Parts: sequence; C-alpha cells; structure tokens
Amino acid sequence: MSDIEKVKKLREATGAGFKDCNLAIKESNGDLDKAIEVLRVKGISKASKKMSRDAKEGVVAISGDNKKTSIIEVNCETDFVAKNENFVDFVKELSELNNEKNSNLDELKKTKMKSGNTVDDTLVALIAKIGEKITIGKAKTISNTSSTNYQYLHTVVKDNLAKLAVIVSLETKNDSEEIKTFGKQLSMHIAASNPLALESNLIDKAIIDKEQELVTEELKNSGKPEDIAKKISLGKMNKFKEENALLTQAWVMEPKKKVKDVLKELSINDLKIKEFSRIKIGE
Repeated sequence: MSDIEKVKKLREATGAGFKDCNLAIKESNGDLDKAIEVLRVKGISKASKKMSRDAKEGVVAISGDNKKTSIIEVNCETDFVAKNENFVDFVKELSELNNEKNSNLDELKKTKMKSGNTVDDTLVALIAKIGEKITIGKAKTISNTSSTNYQYLHTVVKDNLAKLAVIVSLETKNDSEEIKTFGKQLSMHIAASNPLALESNLIDKAIIDKEQELVTEELKNSGKPEDIAKKISLGKMNKFKEENALLTQAWVMEPKKKVKDVLKELSINDLKIKEFSRIKIGE
C-alpha cells in the first residue's frame, strides 16, 4: 500500500486532516496503527491547549421515547461550530448513547461510538479537527413506567438539537387529547418560566440561602426598623419561592391562573407532574 493510500485510509479512520495524516504516516514509518496513536496523542495535546477557553455556545439534544427520555448538553465556543456537520453528527450519536446509559456521564465517556473509539477519544479528535473547545455539559434521563414524557425544543438547530430543551413527565392513566395538549403546553411553560423545582420546599437550599443573603443586604441598607425589615424579608422570600416553584408559577397561557389551578381544572384525579428537566445553552 502506497503512502498516499495509507493517508487516505488514516483520514477515513480518524477524520483528521490530510496534513496531519501525512505527517503521522511519516512519523510512524508507514505503520497505520502507530499513526493512529500519533494522531491521538497530538489530538490530546491540541485539545488540552483549548480547555482554558470559554465554551458558551452549543446545542441541547433529546433522545428516547415517551417512557424514557434523555437530554444532554454539548458546548462549544461559537454558534458556527454548533451548526458544523461533524459537531452535529457527534452530538446526535452521543445523545442516543446518553439515553442508553441513563445520563451516567462517567459511563458515557467510556462507551464506544460507531467508529470503535470511546466518546472521550472521539471528543479529543473532534476538538483537534474543529479547533474549538468542546465539552459535555449537563445531562438527565427521565424514566417512569407509569408516566408519559413530553418534550419541547426551542430555537431548533437541526432535528432533535436546539438551544433550549425541556422534558416533563406526567403520571396518569388518562391518555386523552386534553392530557397531551396539557403536556405540550406545560413543557412550553417550563421553557419560558424556568422553574427551579416542582414545589417551593424542593428548591435547592443553597439557592434559597443566596437569595436570603441578597434580600438581607438590600434591607440592611434601606434604614427600615428591624421588625418591618423582617416582615418585608419574609414577604420577598415567599414571593421568590412562589415565582420559582412550578406549581405556584403564573401559567404562561393564562397568567391570572397558577399551574396548580390549571391542574385542578382538568379534573383528572390521578394526574401528577412527576418531574422535569430544562437545559438552556448559556445558562
């Protein structure tokens, strides 16, 4: 096999550029396996130099069916790369594997892709090829046998890839069109309103403590008497919890109602919102 044929074969196997493949073939004295290792090491070196950069663009991908649905975020540096064919293909395959691995990122990164390389090694090669920092961000799988999952994609980049994605799980034996419509509307509500938890008592304590700190600092500088300041603080914190818990948020379709009111009006006794996940690029 000529060196040109080896370079072609190496490019097909790794996706690396002609120049890098040609140098790797020369460095390995024509040994393809050694050339692949040369490219892998060089890819790691190139990738490590890019890790200090910011990666605030990218896409969120959804995969699975309405019983088991997964969501995963993959970040890059520019919106241009977020639409790159190689990047998109990587995210699509990664999304399917993420659903198989139930969003266990440690397992996912060790999993082999169609190329035969692990996710981690494929990611390193992709960074070297594209020339931008690329990272795997947040991931979540929602799987409930007694529930049905609904999803919403906002600002779609391609197919199941978007800038913002939502999954919400509804538990009920009722499978009417009314429930399906509510599920779609609820996922859109979550996208727009960004709830922090299903109920106020489930909001992360660190978030509550940080908000309380900000409110306390604000009132400290207001000059109000201590007893009045305490009442104002309590009111502000109650409002914060109400506005950030899904069930007590104003319903985006009809803001005079709360989400819990819409649930009640549906008059479906066994209907429950089980859980949800919302991921937006840049947040």
